[in-house]
Amino acid sequence: MRIISWNVNGIRAVMKKDFETSLKQMSPDIICFQETKAQDDQVAEALSPITGYHLYSNSAVKKGYSGTAILSKEKPLSVVNDMGIEEHDQEGRVIAAEYNDFYLVTVYTPNSGSALARLPYRQTWDADFRAYLKDLESKKPVVVCGDLNVAHQAIDLKNPKPNYNKSAGYMQEEIDGIQGHLDAGFIDTFRHIHGDTIKYSWWSYRAAARARNVGWRIDYFLTSQSIIDKVADSFILNEIMGSDHCPVGIELS
Repeated sequence: MRIISWNVNGIRAVMKKDFETSLKQMSPDIICFQETKAQDDQVAEALSPITGYHLYSNSAVKKGYSGTAILSKEKPLSVVNDMGIEEHDQEGRVIAAEYNDFYLVTVYTPNSGSALARLPYRQTWDADFRAYLKDLESKKPVVVCGDLNVAHQAIDLKNPKPNYNKSAGYMQEEIDGIQGHLDAGFIDTFRHIHGDTIKYSWWSYRAAARARNVGWRIDYFLTSQSIIDKVADSFILNEIMGSDHCPVGIELS
């Protein structure tokens, strides 16, 4: 099974950037989207040319903001939006799809913001999201994918020193958040398979950052320890264009 995750920075925008060709090239069994920036009906309309997949979406109360979606060839056993915590359930950031052997959770983790105004909220989110994942894991293994809005280690961004404890995405509190997920037993599949390989998944639109590969790895696939042996590959598709993020993915055997 080939699962892809992509922060598309607007589902309607990416559909105008040859998404159908990219989808054929990636050939996923399941593709998870973050930052759809659309209401459920608009997501369905935008993706209406895509056939052969079941669509599930979760949109924010605020129109044109945040949002997640899943396209799956196999119909999940169940699909549940949000964490069941009102404070966190206003922005369409979480979808959990249940399959025979695992839960697949796609997440668009809140950004702490350029002025770090949401950093305290982000810490609450990370703790509550971890508890949510562990609750799912008590029933069956979990695969979680998405834009986690954090570079875990210095090798996960081009310029670690000037960004450390100054920039959203590389604050110690955010690093502690993803480390907490790993300490709770979830495995960073890309690091597990590729070791210290340097590859990025997001680049600023400024200063030709992508062309110069001045990027960050902030998009992840994490899995429960119990199914890490079924992860045959974990990859980052730098060549796929259409967003400021590129798709990331795994192959499950």
